Order: sequence, then C-alpha cells, then structure tokens
Amino acid sequence: MTAAVVAGLLAGFGIAIPVGAVGAYLVALTARTSLRVGVAAALGVATVDGGYALAAVLGGGALAAVIAPLAGALRWCATGVLVFVAVRTLVAAIRAHRSPHPEPGPRSLARTYAALVAMTLVNPTTVIYFVAVVLGGQAGAAGTWPERAAFVTAAFAASAGWQLVLATGGALLGRALTGPRGRLATAVTSSAVIAALAVRVVWS
Repeated sequence: MTAAVVAGLLAGFGIAIPVGAVGAYLVALTARTSLRVGVAAALGVATVDGGYALAAVLGGGALAAVIAPLAGALRWCATGVLVFVAVRTLVAAIRAHRSPHPEPGPRSLARTYAALVAMTLVNPTTVIYFVAVVLGGQAGAAGTWPERAAFVTAAFAASAGWQLVLATGGALLGRALTGPRGRLATAVTSSAVIAALAVRVVWS
C-alpha cells in the first residue's frame, strides 16, 4: 500500500510540477479573477490527472496501444484548443480594458472547472506522460484494488496540491497587479505564453 501511495504521489507531482500551457493559464486566470475561480480551475486539472492515473492502472499496456496512433491527432487538437484559449483571453482582456467598467464580473465556477477539464483532457503531454507511467512500470506497484485506489488517490492529491499552489500564486499576482493596466498586461502575457506553447506542442 505504501509503495502504491509513493508511486501515485510521484506520478501526480511528475505531471503537475512542469508548468506548461495549462499551468500558465491557471495562474493568469486566477490573477484576473479570484482565488475561488483558481481553485475550481485547479480541481479541473487535477480531476483529469486523476482520471488518467485511473486509466493507467486499469488499462495498462492496452491503453498505450490505443493512444499511440492518436498522438498526432491529439497534438493538433491540443494546439487548436490552446490557440483558441489564447485568442479568447486576449480579446476578452482588450474588451474589458476598453469598457468604462473594466472590473471582471463573476465567473461561473462550474464553467471554469469544465473548461480546465477540457483543456487538460486534450493535452498530449498529460496523455503521453501517463502512458509512460504504464510502460515504465510505475503503476505496477498498484497490484490489488486497494493499492490501485491508493495510487489514483495519491496522484490526484499530488496534482491538486500543486495546482492549488499555482492558483495561490496567481491570486498573489492579481493583488500585485491591481488596476486595468495590470490585468491587461497579465492577459496579454498569458495569451503570448499559451500561443507559444501551442506551437511547441506541434513541433515537439
């Protein structure tokens, strides 16, 4: 059981700590809105990581065989989603900056959660990583059903913990960059980073 928990924690932290497009978006989103929105986004990311961890312990090598032929399509799909997010973020920020009342309105926590689930779901980095977890035998420590549950729970907890750290950082950034210009700068920077990472997804 302990080995399964450790393996799950390592798998969760391993995919969560490298800050890619989803992490950059999470930080910028929280900076422009609130910590509550950031928490909803963080849980959306962690949900997918936990789901892929579950698929890893259940599907094994069969999962890798199914995903491998789809890797190219997933990359293009992820690129399209990231470009859309980058453009949408930039356009929304410019409109808010030009508005006589630029303060952001309340954002649906459910919609934020669903949006981050969708972004993470098509992220090829996440998919390929958990395939590597399967092929590398990291999920092998989870042999029994209790051990599998412990592995998945630990992976989810590790991912959620790190995403909440990013959300907290975004909230602190939002306090530092108060005012319309600060929010616009955050959105423009976030859009540029996401667009750059979208290009990297295709060429990686």
